[in-house]
Amino acid sequence: MGSLSMEKKWVFPFVISALICVFLLATFFNMGMISSNFPSRVSLNQTSSYYGEAKIKQPLLPHSPPVPRFAYLVSGSKGDLEKLWRTLLALYHPRNYYVVHLDRESSVEERLELAYRVETESLFVEVRNVHMITRANIITYRGPTMVANTLQACAILLKKFQDWDWFINLSASDYPLVTQDDLLYTFASLKRELNFIEHTSRLGWKEGQRAMPLIVDPGLYKDTKSDIFWVGPGRPLPTSFKLFTGSAWMILSRAFVDYCVEGWENLPRTLLMYYTNFVSSPEGYFQTVICNTPQFIPTVVNHDMHYISWDVPPQQHPHTLTLNDTRRMIRSDAPFARKFNQGDPVLDKIDKKLLGRRNVNFTPGGWCAGYPPCSEIGDPVNLRPGSGAKRLRSLIGKIVLSEKFRKQQCK
Repeated sequence: MGSLSMEKKWVFPFVISALICVFLLATFFNMGMISSNFPSRVSLNQTSSYYGEAKIKQPLLPHSPPVPRFAYLVSGSKGDLEKLWRTLLALYHPRNYYVVHLDRESSVEERLELAYRVETESLFVEVRNVHMITRANIITYRGPTMVANTLQACAILLKKFQDWDWFINLSASDYPLVTQDDLLYTFASLKRELNFIEHTSRLGWKEGQRAMPLIVDPGLYKDTKSDIFWVGPGRPLPTSFKLFTGSAWMILSRAFVDYCVEGWENLPRTLLMYYTNFVSSPEGYFQTVICNTPQFIPTVVNHDMHYISWDVPPQQHPHTLTLNDTRRMIRSDAPFARKFNQGDPVLDKIDKKLLGRRNVNFTPGGWCAGYPPCSEIGDPVNLRPGSGAKRLRSLIGKIVLSEKFRKQQCK
């Protein structure tokens, strides 16, 4: 009887324990089913169709899309203060964000004057959408320091401003050929994943003169500017990734910029180290990153959205644009052109004929209010597109909506 009583005392706890185990197993199973429906961050970063071809098969958004925002880097060097300021005013829109930078070759007086203008321009103070990199960087021509400066601007824009859609890098020698209302209106209908970046894998002469030599940029470790220098021996072409080259000027999606800065895969960092010793790395780094990352390849549009006049074959520098190039610039349908000399009469003609600017003030748009015009901010999403939007939509039709769009991606 004692033994039987002891067994009965253990039956109830045993049953309770068994029921708890069954409940825990069922809960674990259900959680597994739930987690299978929500991919982890790792799987999203590696294979998410958000960046894939399924999202870009139709590059246009549905009707009545929201007005996008652009994030600009406008950079200059010695003697570029007035050029940079004019370009900034021509580009300004209260909906956008701007980072400006004069490199360390510019004088202290130039940098202080730019900082003063940014801090005292009433619209900039009100909207707080213009940021100056006050600790000037050394930028070496054809060296990786230009890539580093671009990535710094990207990091600033990602940190300070959370809601922009595309990053655009320009120099003080660039100038817009359309108003910001034209640009915002046209890009509003496009998928935000698109990246406008001119590229090719056919390196040609660049293979022997840029990819295989090794260079050192003194701007990485010296406090004064000096040119790159070559060291030996050279190196063979890489086999773990494919090299691409193209224009240093581009319009990049926030998603791709975030990938380059955050680097949740190691490729952006690996290529940054590789391009440290590459001649003219600004013309290859971003192209090689995007075309070696499968989820971004379907987002690539093979165009830099610039009108640039080159020799045939292209030389190191493009032609300086003048009044004689006005018709070709307009016919290109591009939103930007380069390069211009300071105060060239062609800039006045662009202001008057294409931008509607008067007295070197802000470019008029639907946001403008007050008197004199554009002295106050009205409605930033009130867009008044003009003839520039028509030209730009024509270009978009040729490069995004045509059959060539897919055929020219990372080839």
